Amino acid sequence: MDAQHEESTNLAPCVIGVDFGTLSGRALVVRVSDGAELGVAEHPYRHAVLDRELPDGTPLPPDWALQVPSDYLDVLRRAVPEALTRAGVRPEQVVGIGTDFTACTVLPVLADGTPLCELPEYTARPHAYVKLWRHHAAQDQADRITALALERQEPWLTRYGGKVSSEWEFAKVLQVLEEDPDVYRRAERWVEAADWIVWRLCGTYVRNASSAGYKGQLQDGAYPSRDYLAALHPDFADFAADKPDQPLATLGAAAGGLTAEAAAWTGLPEGVTVCVGNIDAHVTVPAATAVDPGQMVAIMGTSTCHLMSSDQLGSVPGMCGVVDGGILPGLWGYEAGQSGVGDIFAWFVRTGFPASYAQDASALGRDPHEHLTALAAAQNVGEHGLMALDWHSGNRSVLVDHDLSGVLVGLTLSTRPEDIYRALLEATAFGTRTIIDAFEESGVPVRELIIAGGLTKNALLMQIYADITRRPLGVIGSAQGAALGAAMHAAVAAGAHADIRAAAHAMGRVRRSVHLPDSERSAAYERLYAEYRLLHDYFGRGGSEAMHRLRRIRVQAATRPRPA
Repeated sequence: MDAQHEESTNLAPCVIGVDFGTLSGRALVVRVSDGAELGVAEHPYRHAVLDRELPDGTPLPPDWALQVPSDYLDVLRRAVPEALTRAGVRPEQVVGIGTDFTACTVLPVLADGTPLCELPEYTARPHAYVKLWRHHAAQDQADRITALALERQEPWLTRYGGKVSSEWEFAKVLQVLEEDPDVYRRAERWVEAADWIVWRLCGTYVRNASSAGYKGQLQDGAYPSRDYLAALHPDFADFAADKPDQPLATLGAAAGGLTAEAAAWTGLPEGVTVCVGNIDAHVTVPAATAVDPGQMVAIMGTSTCHLMSSDQLGSVPGMCGVVDGGILPGLWGYEAGQSGVGDIFAWFVRTGFPASYAQDASALGRDPHEHLTALAAAQNVGEHGLMALDWHSGNRSVLVDHDLSGVLVGLTLSTRPEDIYRALLEATAFGTRTIIDAFEESGVPVRELIIAGGLTKNALLMQIYADITRRPLGVIGSAQGAALGAAMHAAVAAGAHADIRAAAHAMGRVRRSVHLPDSERSAAYERLYAEYRLLHDYFGRGGSEAMHRLRRIRVQAATRPRPA
């Protein structure tokens, strides 16, 4: 590229997408005209995930997952200026900034947006902190929310596959009310982090329609009724009206202009268009150009979200919600998911990778995942004799039960680490197959499967998914799908593209049919899938309550003093 052409390219209008993930935030600078990714920067959260203790050492019970909101602002201060520098883009070229966030990640704040955990009197109060999406300590509340809705035949429950998750807003906030009512009363707003970061950027609090519908149980313009909430807890009656209710904004709309404070953080000009917030997985769908009915996108990282828009309204068992226009305007947006995928592989490498394997991997120039993958790839289907259930973080879909736990069947004294690793890879693929089957059996056809997220780099994993689902896999053409999707929505908010479909066709990218199923391996996996479903239904649908009993024993034991 000659210097004159490079200069003209770098003067083109650009947008920035900021993807707030579980452990870090990424900023991506994108050219509006064609979606070219010009520069990216990542900043890890200083406090990561608080799952054992607060910053002051206050211990946390099992199944908690909290975050510190100031870590999110550090991403704006560090990653955005760095991405601009790497892109060689001038701040005045940026016409819009868009953000996406994990969900349901919620925090209690004052009326001006100040997080309660930043008040001196609440720094040692766990319920004053951000509750991360994978905070699973509200399962009891979720079960009661579901049971009461079933008893009252609440019509909104069918839009969530018949069960409410402990990951969602109402369960998490009800836990706060019951365990620390002072924090509940002090909070003047309960805010999705996706909306809080936009609030900090532009000074305006608007609630994005996606989070409200999928995580806040807003259906057909209404939250669950006051009578229903009062039946859960008398002091919960006015929650929907008092704490989360706020004017709704459609996806891709402008929330406001960048404030002087946020301009100083980011290095961008004051007044730049700030897009309404969105969910990380949801923005990835148009980035993969999946804008037609029946195109399912599986965003695979620490967990997996399965997103699909359809012209068919159905009740899919265990889905995380169906919302009118929740992903794309004019279509029903479906969400399902698996609570643990990459997290499971990372857990095994962290706890089950022997020193001898580490030495071999180092000699071959491989990291632990690469080494185990290479060894596992040499096996035939079924050779390891194992079957796993991928419930190490509970089951999001289709059972919606985060008190379930992982299972590994078939261990012998000759079982090797690569055997277990492959069984875990396969278990997550069986979990995705179970979700796809649930859609198909509910009259909501899945016509195409596209994979996004960091796990697309593992060719063995992708082939296993193709073989087990018996479908060709497309792969998103960006390593930063969520940040790209957030940037695309910013382009729409700034008026650079007419709507998100137009932005997808101009800026999105996908490679279709990258991984094709092998008929012989698929047939072998059918036998194993039958065994997976037997274990799935036995442990997940009432055949045995062992997992729930063990969970209760664990929680009780954790509250007792440890031996000296």
